[in-house]
Formats: sequence, structure tokens, C-alpha cells
Amino acid sequence: MARTLKVAIVDDEEDMRQSVSQWLALSGFDTETFASAEEALKEIGPDWPGVVISDIRMPGMDGMAFLKRLMGIDSGLPVIMITGHGDVPMAVEAMRLGAMDFMEKPFSPDRMTELAKRATQMRRTTLDNRALRRDLAEGEKVMGKLIGTSEPMERLREDILDLSQADGHVLIDGETGTGKTLVAHALHATGPRAGKKFVVVSCAALTEEALSAKLFGPVEEGGLPLVEEARGGTLCLEDVEALSQALQARLLQFINDQGAPAETRIVAICNTHGEGKTVEDALRPDLYYRLAALKITLPPLRARGEDILTLFNRMSEQFADEYGCDVPEVTAQEAAQLLQAPWPGNVRQLINVAERAVLQSRRGSGSIASLLMADDEEAGPAAITTEGKPLKEYVESFEKMLIDNTMRRHKGSISAVMEELCLPRRTLNEKMAKYGLARADYL
Repeated sequence: MARTLKVAIVDDEEDMRQSVSQWLALSGFDTETFASAEEALKEIGPDWPGVVISDIRMPGMDGMAFLKRLMGIDSGLPVIMITGHGDVPMAVEAMRLGAMDFMEKPFSPDRMTELAKRATQMRRTTLDNRALRRDLAEGEKVMGKLIGTSEPMERLREDILDLSQADGHVLIDGETGTGKTLVAHALHATGPRAGKKFVVVSCAALTEEALSAKLFGPVEEGGLPLVEEARGGTLCLEDVEALSQALQARLLQFINDQGAPAETRIVAICNTHGEGKTVEDALRPDLYYRLAALKITLPPLRARGEDILTLFNRMSEQFADEYGCDVPEVTAQEAAQLLQAPWPGNVRQLINVAERAVLQSRRGSGSIASLLMADDEEAGPAAITTEGKPLKEYVESFEKMLIDNTMRRHKGSISAVMEELCLPRRTLNEKMAKYGLARADYL
């Protein structure tokens, strides 16, 4: 549905304000009147949902000064100037300064209606384009958080972009700590619902009674239940397997009542990964098949290869910046240990290890191996073994990490990187091309 835009009428003469307002209101416009430019400026800001019709000659701030202020606030705001016969040269100057057009008194009501129609169409296009750019920027921002170049991550990003354009409900599956809520946000931010609400609730964090009221109402103090708050957008249900049978029935009823296409999209997140336990066991079959028509399974961190080192580097840099210390250096042996660790807590565990590595490096003690062992005592030596992959993979992953770290530290200075790594320019260029590293990313 197209948004309703206002027409602000600014004139110090009350009769003129009211006659213009009444005629435009009869023509179907939503009007608002102001007796002075100063009064209107209290209301009109960037992205104001409307257009302006203003007289040129007014006491206090005149129309020209008012126009300059409006153009400074929002240069895309359509402004139509009303002028007397002797003020036509001034009106022409106003158009040079950014006014859309002008009407000379006495003006034809039909011309005023036509100008108002053109102005609102222009404003709607401008605001829609701005919203689209913001949505695209938000989508790029969220997708940018899905770090990694491994095959599973490339496939995940492709799945997100494909399913974001679909209208069906989505079930996101995967081990704990793999970033399922981030993927749900990415599905929303890269699709046609990006400008609408993205509402998240954990089904495991509330009692059945509290969750029922939060989702479906009644809500105290005049609020909206989440199914209404998310209308037109996305409702993200974390830990969907925690829903009771009664709430599953209500959710299914809500989905069925919406019909197709769904006004509110449900993105359900499943965390059941115990032995012999799946989301199919936890949900009633009819609800499961409604939610799992579109499904994404996130890869565990241990299956993402050199993404592990990339993520560790990024997290270490962020924490080093936060704590005001140097990024800890990772040896070849430690890189192999990171690559081989089982990572039962996945990305969430890696973030914790990176933070502790920075803190212990600042103190000048500890090792990454000790952190991995502490995180997974039951795994014992398996957490730091280098068996199971060809040596070449570890060497290449470490080499890429080393060049990446050095390029970041020297902010893309090729000569500084060549000197530190003792590499000729041609060799460095070849290795950067091989690993997909571009100097422009470090400048």
C-alpha cells in the first residue's frame, strides 16, 4: 500500500491557508497548515513524509529564507512557491535554489492540484528509493558478518539470498553457536520485508503462560502481541522445539489463518542436537512441515576449514582494539591446533577463545593450546592434534593467515609486508592472488 503523504501549506494569511487546504483536501490530499516558516520548521525534518507549498512574502522568515532552510534539511523535498505578480523573478530565483515550481496569484485550483500531485509523486519516489538504499545497506551489513570463504559458507550465503526472496516460512537448523539468529536476520534484511519489523523471541526463556501472552496476547499496558507487532515483517522464534503442544497448535492456527502469501513470515530456529533427537521429534508433524518447507542447516565450525583462522584473526583484532593491546601472534603450530580443534561451541566458543587469547597475551602468559584444552577437557589431545588433514592444507591456511595479518598491520603497504616476510614482490603478488587477498581491502 502506498504511503499517505502530507501537503504542508505555509502562509501568514489565514484565508489563503484555509482555501488552499480545503481545495486540496477535497482533491484527496492530507493537508497541514502553518502560519509561519518558523512554525513549519519545528515539524519538518529530513525524510519528512510530504511536500511544502509556501508563500514567498511572509513576515519574519520569508519564503526565500524558508526555502534555503528546507533545502539544507532535505534537498530532495519538493517545495512549491506562491508568488504575487511582481515576485516572478524572485520565484525563478527560488527554483534555481531548489524549489520545484511556483504558482502566481491568482492561481488556478486545477494547476495547484496538478502541482501537488506531481510533488507527492516525486516525494514518494525519493523516500522509497532512500528506504531501498537503507535496506540494501542493512542487508550488506548483516551479510558482511557471515565471515568466511569456505565452500559451506559460500553455499550458506547463496541459500540465504535465494530463500530471502521466497515467501514461505523457514526452519533454521544447526549446532549451538553457529549463528542461527544472525542468519535469520540476514534472511529478513536481504528480502522484500527488510523495511519491516524483525521481532525475535526465545521460546525457551519464558513460561508457557508468559510466552502465550507475549506471542498471542492479551498484552498488558496497551502493547501488541508479537504476532501483531511483526505483521508484514518477520517473527523469529528461537528454540522453537521448546513450544508446548498447546502453543504449537496456536502457532499452526495462526499460520493457517494467514493463508498464502503469508503477511507475517515465521523463521523458526531449532537447537535440538542431542543424540537421537531432532526437531521432527519435538514438533507436531503438521507444524513441522509448515515451518520446514524452506530449511537451512548451518555448517559446524569444524567443517569450515581456513574460515577458522580468518574468524580467529578478526575476533582477535577486535578484542585487541577493545583492550588497547597488540594482536597476539599465532604460530604455525597454534594455527594447526585451531584448525583441528573440534569446536563443540562453534563460533561462539571461538569468540571466547579469541578474547581470552588477547587477555593472556597482554599478560605475557598462556597459550592457545591451553585455552582449547580448557574448553574441551574431555577431548584431551584430540583438541590439539594435527592428524586428519594433509599437511599442505595447514601450510596454506597458515600462510594465508600470516599474509593477511601482516597486510592488516601495515595497512596495505606492500613494501612493508615484503620486508617483514622476506618475500619478493612477484611472490607476494602470486600468493595474494592465490588466497584471494586484495591490497585495496587493507588501505
